[in-house]
Amino acid sequence: MTSLSTKAKPLDNRIALVAGATRGAGRGIARALGEAGATVYCTGRSSRAGTIDPKRPETIEETAELVSGEGGRGIAVRVDHTEETAVEQLVDQIHEDEGRLDILVNDIWGGDSLTEWGKSFWEVDVRAGFTMMERAIHTHIITSRHAVPLMLESDRTAESGRGLVVEITDGAFYGYRGQLFYDLCKIAVIRLAYAMSVELEDQPITAVALTPGFLRSEAVLDHFGVTAETWRDAIEKDRHFEHSETPLLVGRTIAALAADPEVHQWSGQALSSWQLSRHYDVKDEDGGQPHWDEHLDDAIEEILASDSPSAADVMLLEVRAPQIDFDETRAEQRERIASFLELRGRRHDAGDSS
Repeated sequence: MTSLSTKAKPLDNRIALVAGATRGAGRGIARALGEAGATVYCTGRSSRAGTIDPKRPETIEETAELVSGEGGRGIAVRVDHTEETAVEQLVDQIHEDEGRLDILVNDIWGGDSLTEWGKSFWEVDVRAGFTMMERAIHTHIITSRHAVPLMLESDRTAESGRGLVVEITDGAFYGYRGQLFYDLCKIAVIRLAYAMSVELEDQPITAVALTPGFLRSEAVLDHFGVTAETWRDAIEKDRHFEHSETPLLVGRTIAALAADPEVHQWSGQALSSWQLSRHYDVKDEDGGQPHWDEHLDDAIEEILASDSPSAADVMLLEVRAPQIDFDETRAEQRERIASFLELRGRRHDAGDSS
């Protein structure tokens, strides 16, 4: 097990940009970086000056205040990352105010309302899919294109440790995620991290992709009708929710990566919050270390042996099947899952709900 620095604030004097910090994983990541002492630029489109999603109340200003409340310095900047000029202006602002950038997290998504689950690729709304790709892929490319040069020229990068670029995705696997455009977006950012790692090999910057587990985002809590404090009440509806994690956990694993002088060992890889939390001995907000992958493995055989699986159990198998598509050591188990789902008239590629 690798130990973190004993320094109370290992990211003191580090400058971070979390693109897509309004809510969910982005907010948790910004908070955790602040907790570690970083200055965090929190960007997004939902602001107190005007929100783009009337169904969601979260704003970038709230996130910045949470960062400062954790002991860091939060700075909210309203940015539409599909607009290249706006991203250039953001990076110019960071350059002028801070003189450098050490950590970039690309967490922009905005595709939930555009994902047409249950539709085959010949049935989907192509324009909606292209909009999803613009929000979830183009924004990452634009932001990296303009932020990484500042990271490369930062005078203090070598002093403060290797720079870090993190691409947030859904699932550290290469199987199909159940919907064409959703799959393209989530696998594309994994490939972006790998491609950037190749080009950055001789530079003091490490690029990785990272997925959270079953995330207790604001939207997921609302879906279950619970709060961050009462989330355990939802376990009655879905027993697998017991193994969920807060957005802070994935943030703390990123803070651990950024503080690790040997971070380059992870270069180009698709990582997970549960994997890194064990490696760095990082705990979630309640002190736990949920491991979504272990839970899936433990639950599969139990579900396959069940005569009356719950809807949540069947969905879990639908989630797991594509995750082991390219693992030939799991071929027999994959066939058993497929047969189980076929008997119940369910598709085995219904999307990753984690």
